[in-house]
Amino acid sequence: MTTTCQHVAELGAEPAPTTPEGCEDCLAEGGRWVHLRLCLGCGKVACCDSSPAKHASKHFADEAHPIMRSFEPGETWRWCFVDNTVV
Repeated sequence: MTTTCQHVAELGAEPAPTTPEGCEDCLAEGGRWVHLRLCLGCGKVACCDSSPAKHASKHFADEAHPIMRSFEPGETWRWCFVDNTVV
């Protein structure tokens, strides 16, 4: 089930992924990821909370970009970190 939040209305065009080949930070650090997320604020590709480094959550904490979407093939769901919900 998806809900709406005020942050969805603030989204512009979807940004191009900064590193379509994987998690930007894991690639730089030589780390590994489980699933990928795309920040809809800036296009950063980051790893999910099931990944060892949890870069998507760290990106939200550092930058306050509220919504990320799954960057996995065939998945289109979006997550709002502020409202803690699928949107």
